[in-house]
Amino acid sequence: MRWEGNRESSNVEDRRSSSGLGGRSIGIGTIVVALIGGWALGINPLTLLGVLSGGNPAQVQQAPAQRPPAEDKMARFVSTVLADTEDVWKDVFRQQGGRYQEPHLVLFRGATPTACGTGQAAMGPFYCPGDQKVYIDLDFYETLRRQLGAPGDFAQAYVIAHEVGHHVQNLLGITEKVDQRRGRVSQAQYNQLSVRLELQADCFAGVWANHAQQARQILEQGDVEEAMNAAAKIGDDALQRSRGGAVVPESFTHGTSAQRQRWFDAGLQSGSMQRCDTFSARAL
Repeated sequence: MRWEGNRESSNVEDRRSSSGLGGRSIGIGTIVVALIGGWALGINPLTLLGVLSGGNPAQVQQAPAQRPPAEDKMARFVSTVLADTEDVWKDVFRQQGGRYQEPHLVLFRGATPTACGTGQAAMGPFYCPGDQKVYIDLDFYETLRRQLGAPGDFAQAYVIAHEVGHHVQNLLGITEKVDQRRGRVSQAQYNQLSVRLELQADCFAGVWANHAQQARQILEQGDVEEAMNAAAKIGDDALQRSRGGAVVPESFTHGTSAQRQRWFDAGLQSGSMQRCDTFSARAL
């Protein structure tokens, strides 16, 4: 991916030097319960951990915001990717008569307070609609590369773009509509809504890549394959198989590997938000 020398976002908060969260600690058993509900790249594990830990989303003590050090190459990379999403979504919203509100990206280690409860690194990257921030422990990229078998800088960029896709959904009111169904439908039905929400975020990540390539030619040979491989490795079916258990479609919250690849590619090929209407799609 061609990113060196491109603009870096000023909307990055570095909390990696912070320590101590207060409140009840979260054990590994609690994390496992949350991860079974939906591992990596989504808001469901965060919601579950907030409830299971007894966290109160309304009581969040934010660490003082500071910029990451200039010599931190990985921090510069995510800052550059975030800036690129800002440029793309500003243009897309403007073309449709709207105004894009930029999210913040928070770098942390281990755990951090959020408006959605305590965020844990074990959950993977996540987006909190309560404070409109994307959270990531950069050690996740090692997990992505070594444990999940999804290396490459564009795979890493896809992770950020997916979470920014959740921010776009929040701005459009889609996230709120899905959350309003919680408790009004069965768990299996809500899981299906969650799958459609996640696949739409994948599609929005593809829309970003399409526009960024047209404007700045960011893609290098093998980049698309890196993102498609990452999408495959984090499909619900692939993750369930990797844990040695049975594949249980009713428990899916993010979509299968094939579905995640299909919807990312739909956004990548079309560059159109309208093409990302997973909620009206008869087949995912």
